[in-house]
Amino acid sequence: MLSRTYRTAIELPLGVEEVFAFFADPRNLEKITPPELSFEILTPEPLRIREGTLIDYRLRLYGVAFRWRARISIWAPPDRFVDEQVQGPYKLWIHEHRFAARNGSTVIQDEVQYRLPFWPVGELAYPFVRAEVERIFRFRRDAVRRALVRDQCDTVDAVSPARRSCPGDEGGYRS
Repeated sequence: MLSRTYRTAIELPLGVEEVFAFFADPRNLEKITPPELSFEILTPEPLRIREGTLIDYRLRLYGVAFRWRARISIWAPPDRFVDEQVQGPYKLWIHEHRFAARNGSTVIQDEVQYRLPFWPVGELAYPFVRAEVERIFRFRRDAVRRALVRDQCDTVDAVSPARRSCPGDEGGYRS
């Protein structure tokens, strides 16, 4: 069974505490998830994040609705936290979020280890799944920047001139 890793990073001109606080509020997940996924948190409020917290979601991908349950397995504010899928579409999904100060800014690093279900047949879907993960995290980087920084960056992305980016953005890379 193959495990995949997806990594991405973004640098924001904000302090670590402010950036971590944004991610510590689960309601912000809806803001940074592509709207076509119809992401909805099912866990009732108030939802306090700490190690062991379970969060239930409902999503829709290409018309197919499914539920996802995540557990916060590591909670170490303001440096990192890890959420792991307990129930959902993947055989394995472990998402580590790291936050590090750098010259008055914060670098957010995401690393996702995932494994597709129904091995070996499920591996046929890997190119599609990889593209979806990359697309979702691209949206997420832009949405985090819009939510936290707004118009502070005005450089044009060389790959996609319609898209704005800031120095310090790193697209997804994987192993």
